[in-house]
Amino acid sequence: MPDLPAEPTDATTDQPVGPPVDGPDPAAVQQLRRRALESLAVMAPDAIDLGQRFRAAGYDLALVGGPVRDAFLGRASNDLDLTTPATPDEAEPLIAAWGDAHWDIGREFGTVGARRFAGRRGPGSQDVVVEVTTYRTDAYDPTSRKPLVEFGDTLEGDLSRRDFTVNAMAVRVPDLVFVDPFDGLADLAAGVLRTPIDPRRSFDDDPLRMMRAARFVAQLGFRLDDDARAAIVDMAPRIEIVSAERVRDELTKLLLAPHPRAGLEVLVETGLADHVLPELPALRLEIDEHHRHKDVYQHTLMVLEKAIALETGPDGAVPGPDLVLRLAALLHDIGKPRTRRFEEGGGVSFHHHEVVGAKLASKRLKALRFDKQTVNDVARLTELHLRFHGYGEGEWTDSAVRRYVTDAGPLLERLHRLTRSDSTTRNQRKAARLKAAYDDLEQRIATLREAEELASIRPDLDGTQIMEILGIRPGRDVGEAYRYLLEQRMEHGPLGEERAREVLLEWWAARGA
Repeated sequence: MPDLPAEPTDATTDQPVGPPVDGPDPAAVQQLRRRALESLAVMAPDAIDLGQRFRAAGYDLALVGGPVRDAFLGRASNDLDLTTPATPDEAEPLIAAWGDAHWDIGREFGTVGARRFAGRRGPGSQDVVVEVTTYRTDAYDPTSRKPLVEFGDTLEGDLSRRDFTVNAMAVRVPDLVFVDPFDGLADLAAGVLRTPIDPRRSFDDDPLRMMRAARFVAQLGFRLDDDARAAIVDMAPRIEIVSAERVRDELTKLLLAPHPRAGLEVLVETGLADHVLPELPALRLEIDEHHRHKDVYQHTLMVLEKAIALETGPDGAVPGPDLVLRLAALLHDIGKPRTRRFEEGGGVSFHHHEVVGAKLASKRLKALRFDKQTVNDVARLTELHLRFHGYGEGEWTDSAVRRYVTDAGPLLERLHRLTRSDSTTRNQRKAARLKAAYDDLEQRIATLREAEELASIRPDLDGTQIMEILGIRPGRDVGEAYRYLLEQRMEHGPLGEERAREVLLEWWAARGA
């Protein structure tokens, strides 16, 4: 396989582009280079084959963006982004001949794609997906929420319009010539997010790049360049021109990233959150009455980190990363600003903030175009997150435990983790007491579940049996009878059909029916 150059070079001038004088340790750059060679060894054969086909047709082709960045981070990818001067009409037959399936869903944005099945590559391999995009630049009409697409004519011009320098590197195929006109490799080694061109111009062209900055901080663990940060602070209101769906997608990627707290802090500190998630920065003004050493904003970020730590592996109860749990941790206290009251003696209360917060969470997630199930689940967890605190004040009856399980339904395991994470007190004795109380509650749930099949609590009689016993037809009376028997089941546990029949007839007689 052709080797990468010993120094990063610009393919046009073939001159070294190495790191700036005050840049990263050259050893760090060399380590990145070695990782890239190992990753490209996996990715390159298919890319080289495609590059040879494009060259034979008279077109350049280059790997760009995330796959190149990730190669230097030691991450091989089977999803390859490439760019070319060829138009979609010219590129499509070339990738169709290369792949086993192809599509042109992104044609209006200059993109066509193809898939090469794993069978071509031997045992243990995976499918390779490529998307080939014509050199382009994205720009925004100030009155439109959709980007305008303009095709370009050079690779360097295409790279200049990328969001950050670490994503503005390319590898020409089939020769594997590394192209880095904006010192992206140096920034990658230094862990810095910097725009290839003036950040104000870049963010004005596509305001969503400001959200991507926060997302990449969360994904890569990088810090934001000072100029880029200042530009976001100045231009934060510009994000409002971007569609809710695109903002939602970036927020989702941020929350599912390895370091979501760092990304959220960028959103809040730059003012972006004021426009996309205003409930979060609003928490900085509130002091949590249970944890006076921190404000509710810091408490919320701690809850998020603790909830993430309680996610499980693929075979566990809550496989991570779990979007619903992370959203619930982020939004569980957003009702506090609306419910804050100053009490006599200097205390502060937030009565019913969980109910108010559930409504606010639902409203915000709907505005961001999250799906109905996610909206309902996050709102329900927000509403239930304080329920446990009554348990520590006095032992619950079995009935109360059954209601806790039934009200949580399929969200119970997430509720366990949210409730445990909500305890962020520095008082070790109090923390130990809360943990012991919740351990006890979970043990009681397990005991009752084993005895009573709590996950599927239903009355001892179904609707058909109710109608037969009472001699009635389908209607409101059947529903009321069913709910009454369910209440009895909650309160007393399994009754058995005979006792349930007696209870039903007693209830029916008391109604004067």
